[in-house]
Amino acid sequence: MLKVTGIAFTVFNIKDPARSREFYGKTLGLALCAEMEFAPGMWWIEYDTGESALALTTYSMPGLSGGPSPGVALEITNFDDALANLRAAGVPLVWGPNDFPPCRSFAIQDPDGNAIYLHQRKSNA
Repeated sequence: MLKVTGIAFTVFNIKDPARSREFYGKTLGLALCAEMEFAPGMWWIEYDTGESALALTTYSMPGLSGGPSPGVALEITNFDDALANLRAAGVPLVWGPNDFPPCRSFAIQDPDGNAIYLHQRKSNA
């Protein structure tokens, strides 16, 4: 049996690497940790998100469809500031903000329609 200890990375399919770099690097402020072009137009871009990574790719892995991928939840420590800054940048919310007993969260989409949940655990959770 496997013992899962965390998320190594989450991968999203993207269409436009430059547009995605702008969104993830500048709008969300994620730190770039790897960027590879395996062949013309075949990109793998990876951002550090703390204990795991967020990978973006312009190609599909063999046997997988190239359609939209599931979303990812990013743990944040500055919920109110993040919400205000994204709204000020004109990024629309697609869900929330919500206040649940253990956490607060809301969701946005990247330029390719992938869901990104911004999540903050409450101190008593």
